[in-house]
Amino acid sequence: MNYIQEMRKVIGTKMLMTVGCGIIIERNGQILLQHRKDDDVWGIPGGVMEPGETFEETAVRETLEETGLKVEDLKLFGLYSGEEGFAEYANGDQIFSVQIIFHATDFAGELIQDAEESKEHRFFSPDQFPHLNPHQARFILDWVHQPNLPILK
Repeated sequence: MNYIQEMRKVIGTKMLMTVGCGIIIERNGQILLQHRKDDDVWGIPGGVMEPGETFEETAVRETLEETGLKVEDLKLFGLYSGEEGFAEYANGDQIFSVQIIFHATDFAGELIQDAEESKEHRFFSPDQFPHLNPHQARFILDWVHQPNLPILK
């Protein structure tokens, strides 16, 4: 059982603060997006930090689990907080997530198409984006516009 599941046993659906870590994986000017099973939206690979992990360990672990890719040489892309970090899921669970987003172009492995949390993975050009996860759209659009890095929001 993971940390979030343990905390949900104690607090039910009340708001829980989380630390999310994700990676913008870039190849030839395209970004890797995953099509999620739960919300039918596309976003970057990543997930919630477990106690004792570093930001990088979380991002690498979650990306490997979700995509089959081992990512190396992470660079800090952005730190995201604020009102956009709040979400309420269909089951009533509420979270407020602070997001640490990395960028990488160095990866290896076989890209998994059907994983526990995702239907498919595909690289997209900025002019071809599918329906983006509204909680991750700001990371992805910041990647498109490439302002000064790292981004602090």
